[in-house]
Formats: sequence, C-alpha cells, structure tokens
Amino acid sequence: MSGLVRLVGHKDLPLGISAAPFYVRPMFKPAELFDLSQTEHASIFEGCEFAWETLAKIQAYLKSHLRPGLKNRCEGVAYVGEQVFVGEGTVVEDGVMIKGPAIIGRNCEIRHNAYIRENVIIGDGCVVGNACEVKNSLLFNGAVAPHFNYIGDSILGYKAHLGAGVKISNFKLVPGNIMVEVNGKRIDTGLRKFGALLGDESDIGCNAVLNPGTIIGRRSVIYPNTNWRGVLPAEMIVKNRAEQQVTARK
Repeated sequence: MSGLVRLVGHKDLPLGISAAPFYVRPMFKPAELFDLSQTEHASIFEGCEFAWETLAKIQAYLKSHLRPGLKNRCEGVAYVGEQVFVGEGTVVEDGVMIKGPAIIGRNCEIRHNAYIRENVIIGDGCVVGNACEVKNSLLFNGAVAPHFNYIGDSILGYKAHLGAGVKISNFKLVPGNIMVEVNGKRIDTGLRKFGALLGDESDIGCNAVLNPGTIIGRRSVIYPNTNWRGVLPAEMIVKNRAEQQVTARK
C-alpha cells in the first residue's frame, strides 16, 4: 500500500510499519493504558504484568462473577442467552444477539443487529452499534463502537472510540503466537489470538485496520483508512497520506 504514516514529532514511516525505530517507552502495564477506576471489573487485571494477559482471564472471570439478570429495556425482538447480565437503563434494539457469557453495564446502547459473542464484558455508557461483532473482549466505561466494527480479543479503554468500519484483526495468517515489538525487541504474548489494546480516549478513524497485537496509547489518534501494526505512544496522531490522483474523464 502506498503512502506514509507520520508520527507527529517523529520521522515518516512506510504505511503499516511499526512505530520503531525511535524509542517508545513501554506502556504494557494495565494502569499505563487504562484508568482502572472506569470499570467495575478492575480486579480482572490483578496479577497481570502485561495488560494483554487479561484476555486469557475473561472466561474464568465471568464464570465466577456473572449473575444472570436482565434489567434493560428491549426495543423489538432480541436473542439473549441464559448466561447474560444487562444493567439498568441499557437499551437492546431489534435483531441483537447476545450469546453470553456476558456482562453489560448500565445506560448502554446495544443497537440493531449487534452480535455479542462469548466472554464479553461491557462497561457503563457504552455503545455497540449496528452490525458490530464483539468476542472475548472488555470495554471500559464510555467505550464506543457504533457502526460495522469487529472487536476480537481486545480491550477498549475509557471513552475509546472506533469510527465506522474499523476492524481489529485478532489472528495471524501464519502459525505462531502474537508478538509485540517495541524498540527492536520482540515480546511473545503467549496468545494465539490478540487484537488490540486501545488506551483511554484513543480514537480510530473510519475503515482503519488494526493488525494483531496493536497497542495504542492514551489519547492517540489514527486517521481513517490506515493499516496500522505495532505500538503507538500516547498523545500521537497517525496521518494517512496516501497519494490520490485526479484525471479527466474520457
């Protein structure tokens, strides 16, 4: 793919290439990416040196903490499995499928045709929108995925936002665990499936693709149509500068 990614304040890099070679301060601990006060499930991070270790704990956490119950309002007809809790003030729209196990917080919007699969934790005030699919993931309070998004084996921080059509890829096409590379060093996450960790208030533009093992720092922005791989520090902007051509119609 043509074009450049500019990390503001740093050198230009080929589109889709990791943010190294400049120095990136590792931000892999849960508290370095997320405000743990913005989830009722902060205990799931206990004992995790790396935030991605939490992904392997979601199933067991739900097994021990889930108390099924539906306190939501339903608009239309939805399918909700037996191992699901939905909090007060949440609206579940027509055509939604929540397989469970899942915990969904208060005052959320689960919009038309959303597909919430196994092992999902969604905080308060979140949006899972039309034709979105979520599996084995945790969304902090205020996280928003409103249109045509795929979220697999990922954590979305407080007020993290996905533009329409953003896909979080969680599985490599070639064998082996997902690796995280930072400052020229590769770390084996021990996970075969690992999508992304999106820090608090990060914003991903429409139709961007986040490749497996992506880590985005707090309040960083990725422009639309970007194919991103690797670690992006906090407070950065990735600009997609793909060249466009305009020619006369014949």
